[in-house]
Amino acid sequence: MTVSVNSAALAGIDAVLITVETRVCAGVSYFIVGLAGEAVKESLFRVESAVTSCGFDMPRQKILISLAPAGIRKEGAVFDLPIALSVLAASGQLDSALMNDSLFTGELSLTGKLRPVKGALSVAVEARKAGIKNLILPKENANEAAMVADLAVFGFETLSEVVDFLHEPGCVKPAIVKANDIKKAEQLYSADFSEVRGQEKVKRALEVIAAGGHNGLLIGPPGTGKTMLATRLPGILPLLGLQESLETTRIYSVAGQLDGTGLVTERPFRAPHHTVSDIALVGGGPVAMPGEISLAHNGVLFMDELPEFKRKVLEVLRQPLEERQVTISRASYVVNFPANFVLLAAMNPCPCGFHGHPNRKCSCTPQAIRLYRSKISGPLLDRIDLHIGVPPADLTAKPAESSAMVRKRVIAARDMQLARAGVCNALMRNEQLRTYCALGKLELDVLNQAMVQHKLSARSYERILKMARTVADLAGAKNIGLVHLAEAIGYRA
Repeated sequence: MTVSVNSAALAGIDAVLITVETRVCAGVSYFIVGLAGEAVKESLFRVESAVTSCGFDMPRQKILISLAPAGIRKEGAVFDLPIALSVLAASGQLDSALMNDSLFTGELSLTGKLRPVKGALSVAVEARKAGIKNLILPKENANEAAMVADLAVFGFETLSEVVDFLHEPGCVKPAIVKANDIKKAEQLYSADFSEVRGQEKVKRALEVIAAGGHNGLLIGPPGTGKTMLATRLPGILPLLGLQESLETTRIYSVAGQLDGTGLVTERPFRAPHHTVSDIALVGGGPVAMPGEISLAHNGVLFMDELPEFKRKVLEVLRQPLEERQVTISRASYVVNFPANFVLLAAMNPCPCGFHGHPNRKCSCTPQAIRLYRSKISGPLLDRIDLHIGVPPADLTAKPAESSAMVRKRVIAARDMQLARAGVCNALMRNEQLRTYCALGKLELDVLNQAMVQHKLSARSYERILKMARTVADLAGAKNIGLVHLAEAIGYRA
């Protein structure tokens, strides 16, 4: 007898429907076919123990399991539950008709307990897209998957509970989560701008970064508050919208970094150590996993001590900074991960850190300073919009405005951008740039003069226009004026 059960496999942050076909016939061996990884091949040992531990009989016959389509590689233990149910159905212990409208995913322990899996939200999205009515999975994943509308999600703790539910579907109610119940930013971010004394020019630059979605580089001596300022950037960004929250949640679900609370409501802030590898940063590995730049999607990627990162690691950022996604190509797979993040980096001006300090003497030679700064390539620097000097902090300055006050201006500027072009200023395309960043004759002459004086590239020209548009939006101006352009040139030059 042959039985088919619906399941799913992950491909990047998306899921693909997989049909688990099981046949029990004469013989005494077990086989799994269909490009199964090692963890999938081992599932029959877990299934056998789980089935017998829950009081069912494991057939002592030949069991052939096919995972279709065969051309997609399957990894992980997510097929344990559908394999166990298909074996029970194929051996006559369960009616296969009870599983026709459902999709199953979950890892089994040796005692039959269901363990959580990665990518439950992506599986739920794919199940709804395929018209499947019910999704059955481990209880720990229920809140996450229940954020998908028009899909009944049921979470269970053991294999026995799943079988009982299939016999009596009305005995358990589906999980319900209000996906639009997003917390207020004041409840999410404890780090506030009001805690930073002085540094008004740097705060203004961070406000421009937040309003336009630009990238920034903080340059200053140690102890000037670069990291302190950077950690407060998420608090002035607009709140995550529902669609952005779902996108971010899917990424964290696939990476196995959800804490079981369901929807991600905070903008991510990722700060990888400078020893991070290029694969850990952009993603990949034997099984395709999102890297730090994808985990920072819709949020901030903070790279402290930028020159200490390996040159190879820094160079892999160039393409994602332009395309806002990363394509991982390996011999066994090709996947796309989203990577729309704000890059905020920090560095010292020299190896000792005190070059240009008003009160401390630099001990570095000119050659040492050149070698230190040359660790960051020109093409990468060209993709960072704002280069911001961070002077020593004035600890006697009065407390500044709060993050909530700054956020109001940022949100007002973002609303103008979305109404005008549908995207934030940093993501404007060339035709939008020509339409919405047109300059008057005087402004154009000043910009051309700055291009020659500072020997800026064509990419710098475009980024100055985008920054000037952001500065104008913060001021509520319809057109880019000379004062807006001058501020943008100052950030770039």
